[in-house]
Amino acid sequence: MEPAGAPGPVSPSPSPPVDFVLGATACCLACVFTNPLEVVKTRLQLQGELRSRGTYPRHYRGVLQAMVAVGQADGLRGLQKGLAAGLLYQGLMNGVRFCFYSHAEDVGLTQQPGGTVVAGAAAGALGAFVGSPAYLVKTHLQAQTVAAFAVGHQHNHQSVSGAFETIYKKQGLLGLWRGVNGAVPRVTVGSAVQLATFASAKEWVRKQEWFPEGSWVVALSGGMLSSVAVAMAMTPFDVVSTRLYNQPVDDVGKGKHYRGFLDCFVQIVGKEGFLALYKGLGPAYLRLGPHTTLSLLFWDELRRLSLQCQGT
Repeated sequence: MEPAGAPGPVSPSPSPPVDFVLGATACCLACVFTNPLEVVKTRLQLQGELRSRGTYPRHYRGVLQAMVAVGQADGLRGLQKGLAAGLLYQGLMNGVRFCFYSHAEDVGLTQQPGGTVVAGAAAGALGAFVGSPAYLVKTHLQAQTVAAFAVGHQHNHQSVSGAFETIYKKQGLLGLWRGVNGAVPRVTVGSAVQLATFASAKEWVRKQEWFPEGSWVVALSGGMLSSVAVAMAMTPFDVVSTRLYNQPVDDVGKGKHYRGFLDCFVQIVGKEGFLALYKGLGPAYLRLGPHTTLSLLFWDELRRLSLQCQGT
């Protein structure tokens, strides 16, 4: 498999199960570095939700100020809130995504016209579904903070395992997939756009000859350029997804604020304006570029090591 602008095909390719492990590991390593921006993004996206419900706390104004505010409220460790759940999500979602894409390549789907985008979108949708419970818990934990800095509903979970247990006891197994109707479009769109733009952006940077041939800065620059398109495409879905995941539910597991994806979308635009769909765009962009590049870099190196070990 060669996802979105990987540094070149590797032959022979690892089997899909091996790519599951390598892809999951690579994205988990990247997550450690980018999780603070994910925390900031979640807070910015939830901010303003309570405007129509009597209060409108505004504690987070831009990326840097938001990072300072998170540090003031929760300490430096607060910038890594939800990391364990984030690692679980990245491992499941991207492991499945890489594995599926690798299988699609093995059967020749990616060689067909448009096959790369179709395979990427399908892989993203499947990965999003499998990883949805972990994303739900991650969102709950990253939103939690002291009352003076709180935005969005506060679920007050004590741990990752405690969050899974609480959600399961109150809402049943299906409750762990609440919000998946927002996550699947988000990851599907992001995966398809990434696959469609990363390779071309990287090739454009290479042709400009700004950096030495083979420099890692070429991949980094391509990733940051591609991430503009990815962030613009994903952020509205991401905002809706975050709101759906974090909303409180009644005794039968029905959302108290939104009935579903479309209702959430309409409410955000109607009550907060169209630009509210792009809340958290700054940290989303700053996270996507490094996360994409680090994931691909770690994935490629782990893949090479794996092939070397198989050859010895």
